[in-house]
Amino acid sequence: MDWVDRMNRAIGYIEERMLEEIDYEDVAKVACCSVYHFQRMFSFITDVPLSEYVRRRRLTLAAFELQHGKAKVIDIALKYGYDSPEAFARAFQNVHGTTPTAARNSGTPLQAYPRISFQISIQGVVGMKYRIEEAEAFAVVGVQEKIKTADAFDAVPRAWTSAMKEGLFDKLWEVREPHPNIRGILGVCADGDHGKNESFHYIMSVASVQAPAEGMVKREFPAATWAVFEAEGGPEGIGDIWKRLYTEWLPTSAYDLAYLPAIECYLPPEENKNELWVPVVKKSVPSGSRGKSARSAV
Repeated sequence: MDWVDRMNRAIGYIEERMLEEIDYEDVAKVACCSVYHFQRMFSFITDVPLSEYVRRRRLTLAAFELQHGKAKVIDIALKYGYDSPEAFARAFQNVHGTTPTAARNSGTPLQAYPRISFQISIQGVVGMKYRIEEAEAFAVVGVQEKIKTADAFDAVPRAWTSAMKEGLFDKLWEVREPHPNIRGILGVCADGDHGKNESFHYIMSVASVQAPAEGMVKREFPAATWAVFEAEGGPEGIGDIWKRLYTEWLPTSAYDLAYLPAIECYLPPEENKNELWVPVVKKSVPSGSRGKSARSAV
């Protein structure tokens, strides 16, 4: 399946560059999605951040070299991206529970983290409510915070709690303007950071074309196609929809992720539901390549 092939090609790209500085944006391009989506998708599927996977793999390879080679510890440390033997020793201890020097000794237990391989597993017993929307161009205005991808499920609720205490909702409602598609208070997930911190910008906002007030930002969206998923109940349901998007819907759908921010739409409490808006493009099938989709472009 095309989705599986692309994810495995991305892992291959990483593995071939274990001795280099890995640019996550380039990795995401191999998977045909934005760096933001790739980092989140990777974390949801594997339960480990992308940077941690790379770290574990490098230290696994370093342990093999210590056991079976004669290179100095400092040379191995530099080879796998550590500036000093001390930094390498700390990282090695955290993963293997022993020192690089002790790792050379016969009988020393070590941890091995193998290369990840993606495959499809049969799921989907519980249905996912979704629809495809063709939305016209719009803009949002709000307050932007930088969130670590691995900490998103804790950091985003904290950001909303802080915003509520500071009266942000009232300020947003003052600049809110009706839009035929986009409703409610919005959480825009944008600008994935391809550096080692794996972070993104989260914009607590509303649909509006007004100029942003001091301390706020404005983000404009072109006309696009969106997959809209319903999450029944309170805001916490959005998290489950994110995971199912990446692990169940996307691998088997007729769509690829588009290179635009995703939006969490928090609707009025009386509706007892919220929505996740994800920009998508249809997979194209080249003539003579039935069943295989071409790389998407936005």
